[in-house]
Amino acid sequence: MTLPGADVEHPLEPLWRGMLVYRVLTLLSSAAGVLLSLDAYASGAGAVGVLVVMAAWTAGSGYVYLRRPAAADERRGRLAVLDVVVTVAVMASTPLVQTPAQLAADAPVMGSIWTSGAVLACAIAFGVPGGIVGAAAVSAALVGFQAELAAELPDMQLLALAGLTIGFASTVLRRSAERVRRAVASEAAMAERERLARAVHDGVLQVLGYVRRRGAELGGSAGQLGTLAGEQEVALRTLLTTGSAPVDGNGRRDLAAALRVLASARVTVSTPAHPVELPAHTVDELVAVVGAALANVALHVGADAPAWVLLEDVGGRVEISVRDEGPGIPAGRLEAAEAEGRLGVARSMRGRVRDLGGTITCDTGPDRGTEWIIELAEDRA
Repeated sequence: MTLPGADVEHPLEPLWRGMLVYRVLTLLSSAAGVLLSLDAYASGAGAVGVLVVMAAWTAGSGYVYLRRPAAADERRGRLAVLDVVVTVAVMASTPLVQTPAQLAADAPVMGSIWTSGAVLACAIAFGVPGGIVGAAAVSAALVGFQAELAAELPDMQLLALAGLTIGFASTVLRRSAERVRRAVASEAAMAERERLARAVHDGVLQVLGYVRRRGAELGGSAGQLGTLAGEQEVALRTLLTTGSAPVDGNGRRDLAAALRVLASARVTVSTPAHPVELPAHTVDELVAVVGAALANVALHVGADAPAWVLLEDVGGRVEISVRDEGPGIPAGRLEAAEAEGRLGVARSMRGRVRDLGGTITCDTGPDRGTEWIIELAEDRA
């Protein structure tokens, strides 16, 4: 459930608007400080010129910060970097417009507290790292153009604190919005599955169930047809119950959800309760490998032979095992099949896993079945 008025697609908008209000207020404060003591400057016209640049940049950058085009975040990020450059340039004018007496008295640099707006912009755009880098750049300029480290230390601490605080708030808002988006998508998918389940239950599932029961009664070829209908009934129920594995905004899918769809009357699939998210291409390839292993079970062990699929997610590594209780693969049989040009295992299974940067091993033997074990490091996926 989202708060009224919350915008999960643009979660940083309140921070951007707040930063712009702060930028305008600090501009007015800095301008007042300069204009009230304009006679003390070595170049009054130069000081006014710097204020004009500050006002123009505040208006221009504010217009871009407030816009929300499709590539708003990327554009705002580039502008935040440019904001730091402009701010440092404004600070660099300090020795040119102030008198030696002002510099010796540690008068505020040109821009004064207005300069902290660039730090806030970097923190919003890039999170904590952006806030730290922005604060470091402005602090370095502050010391460089004032040459009074001890006097500027409190201001540097405030800049760092502001960058860290706003950067942390930006990161939290992004993550919260992503969680809300996923929750909303999951809720919508669940509602759609429930709607489909009601419609399918009254038609397709009942027909499949009837074919399964009638086929079992008739036996023979009809029995095989009934078995297939039963498998499709289980697969369809699983799909309606758990749903497929959609691709999220980062191009990732839940491997656990994708494997659960393979469950049937003869195939038992066990997965972690939490999502195991990998790139969509990786998930597709792994599901294809498991599907090929299950097809081999049906072909070489029997159409009604049971099989077990187990997915484990441990220590940054995913491991999938596909096991059956058939007679096992005779020694040298896989090598002979590859030599004969039948490359199903070599290319469809081993080739896919190798291309993903993982490993696949076969543990088999007479009368102890076959187990394929696929291992893949999540950072290689």
